Amino acid sequence: MNLGSLERAIMDVLWGCEEPVLVRQLQVMLNERVERPLAYTTVQTVAERLVRKGLLSRASSKNAFRNAFRYTASHSRDEHVAGLMIDALAGSPDRAPVLSTFAQKVDLDDALRLLHELARRAGEQAVPDQDQGRQPQPLS
Repeated sequence: MNLGSLERAIMDVLWGCEEPVLVRQLQVMLNERVERPLAYTTVQTVAERLVRKGLLSRASSKNAFRNAFRYTASHSRDEHVAGLMIDALAGSPDRAPVLSTFAQKVDLDDALRLLHELARRAGEQAVPDQDQGRQPQPLS
């Protein structure tokens, strides 16, 4: 899912927050990062767009002036980025060449971390039933 620059900025702010925030708080935090101040309605509109995309969740929060919403990220940054990677992989009819290219291009330290995590995951899995006939294909 492609995000616009303001959507990315909002996600970056909310991924760094410990608790859900009001639009006004989000606006203040964003305005500390940008050259041109953002209007309250702009921040609110983009936050609502992110809710519709499933990236943010909101909860009603009554304050002294009116009903307001508190926003929080629906998933962590790590979960979001991993989801993007899975979606990109799912978009390929033949995953082997994609995985092979990724393995060749990824930084060696990241490749070793991935290899470690895959080995840990494989150790947690039960041995597959031979009748399933599912054998991993080499990456070529």
